[in-house]
Amino acid sequence: MVCIRRATINDLLAMQACNLFCLPENYQLQIYLYHIISWPQLLYVAEDYNGKIVGYVLAKMEEEATPECHGHITSLAVLRSHRKLGLATKLMMAAHSAMEHSNRAAFNLYTETLGYKVHDLEGKYYADGEDAYVMRKIFKG
Repeated sequence: MVCIRRATINDLLAMQACNLFCLPENYQLQIYLYHIISWPQLLYVAEDYNGKIVGYVLAKMEEEATPECHGHITSLAVLRSHRKLGLATKLMMAAHSAMEHSNRAAFNLYTETLGYKVHDLEGKYYADGEDAYVMRKIFKG
């Protein structure tokens, strides 16, 4: 039995070890720290019944100052012994769900806090078929 849960700072070394076993592109611990400090809601681990981290997804939101929010998957890894169980899909779905929530939070930031108005809708703008909002704000002066 493997569970998918949000990563904590205590998981970072195990995530890095998983990365070293699985992928040719390895990240220094600072990258993991940067992600968990900046986007703690977007890091997930797959943990087996012994408490061992057997997979992870390291995600972030792009920092561009645009009305459209874009998620980014920095790294996804599952130990070879735990592949073909759907863990990578479950990790990606957890990150995707959290990114959608982040996008709603961003939408509220733009519309409610910053005063942007939805000007138009770009149908099926994103690769997954989701629509994008075109937002505008009138500045006085």
